[in-house]
Amino acid sequence: MENISGIAAKEIIKGSLLKEKVDEQVSEYVAQGLVSTSLRGTDSHGIRLIHHYLAGIKSGRINPCPSYFVEKRMPTIAVLDADHTFGHAAGMEAAKIAIEMADEYGSGNVVVKNSSHFGAAAYFALEIAEHDMIGTSYTHSDSLIIPTHGKRSFLGNNPVCFTAPVKGEGPFCLDMATSIITFNAVRQLQERGEKAPENVGTDKNGIPTTNANEIKMLLPVGTYKGYGLSLMVEVLCSMLSGMPYGPHISKMFEDLGKKRYLGHFVGAMNISAFIDINLFKERMADMINELRNEPRLDEGQSVMVAGDPEKNRFLDRNIDGIPVTGQELKDFEALDKKYQLGVEME
Repeated sequence: MENISGIAAKEIIKGSLLKEKVDEQVSEYVAQGLVSTSLRGTDSHGIRLIHHYLAGIKSGRINPCPSYFVEKRMPTIAVLDADHTFGHAAGMEAAKIAIEMADEYGSGNVVVKNSSHFGAAAYFALEIAEHDMIGTSYTHSDSLIIPTHGKRSFLGNNPVCFTAPVKGEGPFCLDMATSIITFNAVRQLQERGEKAPENVGTDKNGIPTTNANEIKMLLPVGTYKGYGLSLMVEVLCSMLSGMPYGPHISKMFEDLGKKRYLGHFVGAMNISAFIDINLFKERMADMINELRNEPRLDEGQSVMVAGDPEKNRFLDRNIDGIPVTGQELKDFEALDKKYQLGVEME
């Protein structure tokens, strides 16, 4: 494995997008979203996807310069038409609207329509938590998960993200797909020639396999419970937005000329409307640290809470850089050369 610094990765990503005439603010959202995701260790949704997104611009799938349309239905509810731009930009615009509504009215709920892949859901919910609010973010995706007792996929591995501020450290962050692993993670295994864990994916006939190249569908986390969560997210992101659902959504890595018509849901809740914000953050820190100090089953493995692995990786990767394969590093160097960016890679 090689390493690339977050600074260099962001310069190359943003520079490449700007060279393709992507709007300045959109480019910033995408670059920041991808780099922050990789720094937190969610490599499947991080910097490696820039090549796919650049292909999406060239094919006409992604609108590089959107004209957003925001319709505020009620004081705490809005609908954002993203004009088929990057989901990273659409999601962050939705987060800002939600924060603004929550600051004035106590909560803000924004449904996004006509969007595209928005990467890691944590990017938006963490932004909300940084404003001392509880943040939630959801998105749906193309058909990937097999429903309980079914043999073919229907719903996507629709992620759920919940964040809350904590005194003395970064926000608590639960960010999980409703499948055991994501299909982007499967693609990483395919590229690296590695086997998949057992009982995470199936072949085209619905039979579980560890051959990453044969995985065509994913199994939900917690069997019927993950399937139920995926359906819940579909209601929020498809039914409320009017966007297609499950098998009617175009595939992420196929037919790049087709718009994706994805929907997202972003929510903000003003904690100070319930309880003193400082007291809330102190109690969050007390509860989290009490959990971390629970007796260990294995002395070599600490008790953690959601988001702890990402916090640890963020600290390490800010110093050591983002791990990439030799080929991935060459691909970034090729972008730097192609667009004549002159980024210092060391």
